[in-house]
Amino acid sequence: MEYAHHGDALVPRQQRFSKYTRDLMEGLGVPVQNKWGLRPATVGNTNKTVALNVNKDLDKRGWMDGVNTFVFHMHLPHYDVTGKGNGIHVLAKQPVDTSRPHPFVEAGNKEFNMFLWMPPNEKRAGDILLADSTIFTTLFGGDESLERFWTNLATK
Repeated sequence: MEYAHHGDALVPRQQRFSKYTRDLMEGLGVPVQNKWGLRPATVGNTNKTVALNVNKDLDKRGWMDGVNTFVFHMHLPHYDVTGKGNGIHVLAKQPVDTSRPHPFVEAGNKEFNMFLWMPPNEKRAGDILLADSTIFTTLFGGDESLERFWTNLATK
């Protein structure tokens, strides 16, 4: 069911963070699991994704200023925040394609965590951003919104 949901024959039936990534994230105190590969909702019969749900009140750095969408990719990760969250902020959620069966959708979910931020704290001087690598390439398309995101990351 999960595999049929995203419909990308080039992707293995199961994808998760590798042990290296899980160990690195644990060492950095990142309370997140890559739990599902989900197909984003699109506008009509296009590859243009439905607008992100941006939590502007949590975006203290302004990374999402003027950003409405990322790119269409058939299987995007849901970054599941585990435990108490330990200072992680979900800055953007992507509406999921609810027309295709999937356990995540059947549980009543309509959107998934797409872009997360952990600000510096007393143990870590830098920011940690979590996002799928597809939003850093034009291989899957791109528009003014994605260019604005890149500009925000480079200048804020």
